[in-house]
Amino acid sequence: MKKIFSFRPLKSSEFPFLKEMFYTALHVPEGAEPFPKSIIEEPSLAKYIADWGRLEDIALVAESEGELIGAVWCRLLKFQEKGYGYINDETPELSLAIQPNFRNQGLGTQLMEKAFDALRAKGFKQVSLSVDQDNQAVNLYQRLGFDLVEEIGTAFTMKKVL
Repeated sequence: MKKIFSFRPLKSSEFPFLKEMFYTALHVPEGAEPFPKSIIEEPSLAKYIADWGRLEDIALVAESEGELIGAVWCRLLKFQEKGYGYINDETPELSLAIQPNFRNQGLGTQLMEKAFDALRAKGFKQVSLSVDQDNQAVNLYQRLGFDLVEEIGTAFTMKKVL
């Protein structure tokens, strides 16, 4: 039986869930020790969710039977605070995370498509992301139309024209 998912914008009271999803989104290579939870407070990462609620910020959550199970969020980071997937000052960076027991069920695709709609509604022309080349999510991003822009170490910077 196919699971039913619902999607909606993140509520401000659910910011702790976004922080949890941000930590979940960090790629840990197979066999490596997980990062300490505090890593998301480091300046190179904290900028992705700090002071959440800027005018351009977009965050959508997925629910199943009242439980939050995934999120996609986008933030426009300017050159002076650029992130790992930075392309230019007009392109927001996208992040996606899904609870492990809900992966490989089409949820990521649905969340991403909802995010693309929300980005278009805000007038954005493209979106970018950074992903480790060993992360299985690379396949999802390619299937959804993301193209490789740059390879930095083991990370791919990818973009999608909306």
